[in-house]
Amino acid sequence: MIELKSATEINRMAVTGRFVGELLAELSGVADVGVNLMDIEHHARRRIAERGAESCYWDYAPSFGRGPFRNVLCLSVNDAVLHGLPHDYVLRDGDLLSIDMAVGIDGWVADSALSVIVGTPDPADLKLIEATEVALDAAVKAAQPGGRLGDISAAIGEVARSYGYGVNGEFGGHGIGRTMHEDPHVANHGRPRRGIRLDPGLTIAIEPWLCATTDKIRYDEDGWTIRSADGSRTAHSEHTVAITESGPRVLTLRD
Repeated sequence: MIELKSATEINRMAVTGRFVGELLAELSGVADVGVNLMDIEHHARRRIAERGAESCYWDYAPSFGRGPFRNVLCLSVNDAVLHGLPHDYVLRDGDLLSIDMAVGIDGWVADSALSVIVGTPDPADLKLIEATEVALDAAVKAAQPGGRLGDISAAIGEVARSYGYGVNGEFGGHGIGRTMHEDPHVANHGRPRRGIRLDPGLTIAIEPWLCATTDKIRYDEDGWTIRSADGSRTAHSEHTVAITESGPRVLTLRD
């Protein structure tokens, strides 16, 4: 069931979104050559505790995954793109890191992700990250009141194809609000003018993610980390967005 939020409730989500955006920006600066993934994870735990927020990832136990997730971040490196399980790994020059987080504050949730390169960037990796960011921007612009959910999905797929990338349909965005995952599912490819109407009050997480040379994925033995099937690099960008009478409002903006 889809729950439309009031303007007051969206403002409360925006408080959470502001914290998520600020912390993601901070974590992207923490990530550097020689930094252990667990140091980034523990930095986030401290900031979340200081804010009095609650991680949506801790103890999350969906049908995939092996046991409850006991971290506050998804940290995915190079060919890992989603649900990367933080572990004892020291970042190396040129690594591509995706950071994904969702927290709740006073009962309202926001979810966001970004990808960064530590050390010396490879132009191909910069292009891949750019494609996810451009796709996210296009999807947000397509999230107009009175439009259709397919407009958002089609915008993502069109950008991905224009950059020469395929799109995997197994994971995408989702509704969000009182919990991390609500209806509807927001696919990363689709047809415009199809799907549910985008009514004011709808709040969704839009998250294009791409693999450089495949649209297939595989799972690590940890049951969580999702990688490109062929080992190619990956990238992920995400914002929490509210549909309002005046247009889309990004709730997880960051510097």
